[in-house]
Amino acid sequence: MSEKEASSPDHRRLGQELDLFVFSDLVGSGLPLWTPRGTLVRNLLDDYVWEMRQKHGYEKVEIPHITKKDLYETSGHWDKFKDDLFRITTREGHEFAMKPMNCPHHTQIYARRPWSYREMPQRYANSTMCYRDEQSGELNGLSRVRAFTQDDAHVFCRESQVREEFLKIWDIIEEFYGRFGFSLTIRLSFHDPKEPEKYLGDKQRWALAESTLRAMAEERDADTREGIGEAAFYGPKLDFMAKDSLGREWQVATIQLDLNLPERFDLTCVNEKGEKERIVMIHAAIMGSIERFMSVLLEHLGGTLPLWLSPLHVHILPVSDKHADYARTILQALKNAGIRAEIAEGDSLGKRIREAKTSKIPYLIVLGDEEVGAQTATLEGRAGKIGAFPIAEIVSRLHTEIQTRA
Repeated sequence: MSEKEASSPDHRRLGQELDLFVFSDLVGSGLPLWTPRGTLVRNLLDDYVWEMRQKHGYEKVEIPHITKKDLYETSGHWDKFKDDLFRITTREGHEFAMKPMNCPHHTQIYARRPWSYREMPQRYANSTMCYRDEQSGELNGLSRVRAFTQDDAHVFCRESQVREEFLKIWDIIEEFYGRFGFSLTIRLSFHDPKEPEKYLGDKQRWALAESTLRAMAEERDADTREGIGEAAFYGPKLDFMAKDSLGREWQVATIQLDLNLPERFDLTCVNEKGEKERIVMIHAAIMGSIERFMSVLLEHLGGTLPLWLSPLHVHILPVSDKHADYARTILQALKNAGIRAEIAEGDSLGKRIREAKTSKIPYLIVLGDEEVGAQTATLEGRAGKIGAFPIAEIVSRLHTEIQTRA
C-alpha cells in the first residue's frame, strides 16, 4: 500500500483497521460480514433512527426476505427490475424472488383489514436486508453491494395528511445528519416527461405529486435544485444531498410520494361519508442503506467515530502489572455505568498508547503509582491529556457525553 493510499479516508481500509466488517471469497463479492464491533455500530445507528421515528408514532413491522413473483407483477417491479432480481424456483415449480425493496410487502400489511379515517395515518418502520443482483464490476466496498439493509419506513395516509407526515420525516433527517456535521441540500427528483414509458401512472397524478413536493420545499425555504429523470418509477421524491468533510456530495436520505402503488394494490380508508377513499403512500429511508451510509460516514469522519458510536469507549492502560488490580476495579465501575471499556495489557505503555490511537479509541485511562495512591485516574482524549480525576467524575463525564450523543 502506498503512503497516499494509507492516509486516504477509504472506508474499506478504515473498516479493516477498526475491525468493523470483512468480505469473504467463500461467501461472495458484495456480501459484507459484520464483526461484533461493526454490528454494534450498525445497531447504534439504527436505534437512533428508531428512537426519533417512535416519537412520531411509527410502529415496527417485519417481513420475509422472499416473495412470490405475483407481488412484484402487481406492483410493477417485476417488469422494471426483473433482471436485477435473485430468483428462486421452488421444488413445486413456483417462482419466487429475494426482495430488492420492501414497499410491496408493506402494502400487504396495510391491506390486511379495512381502515377508518380516524385510524390514519398508519406508519410502519422496518430495518431489513434487501438483495440485488449487481454485476461484479459495479461492486465497491460497502458503497455498492448485493445485500444491503434499508432503514425503511412507509406511511399510509390521506392526501390531506401528506404535508404533516413529510415534514416530520424531514425533521428526523435534519437532526440525524446534523449530528454528524453534514450540510444538506435538496434535489427535487422528478420524472422525465420525454420518457413516459419509464414511470407508472398518468400525467395528472405526477403533476399533483410533483407540485406538492415543490410547495413543501418552498415552504421550508430549502436550498433546492431539480433532478429531471431522477424520480422513482412510481413517484417523485425529495433526495437529500449531503456534503462531507472532503467537499464531496452524496445522495443520502430520501422521501418519496407515491400515488401509484395505492392504486395498483387498491389501498383505501373509509372517509367521513362512509365511502372508500384512495390513500397516499410515503416512502422514507433515513440512512438509505446502512451499508452505504457507513461508507460515507467513515470517510467523512476519517474513521474517528464520536464517543456514543464508538465500539469501544475507553482503553484502560495500567503502567505495569502491579497496577492490574486497580485497573480491574475501574473496568468494573465503567461497565456498571454502561461504558464500553477494555484493559490493554502486555506490551510497553508507549506501544499500547500508539495502538489505541491507531484504533481511534476516544479515551485512554492511564494508571500508575500516583493514580493508585490518590485513587484517581488520568484521562486522555484524542486531542491529548485532560487530567487526573476520581473515577466517579470520569464515569459521569463520559456517561453524559454518550447520552447526549455529543
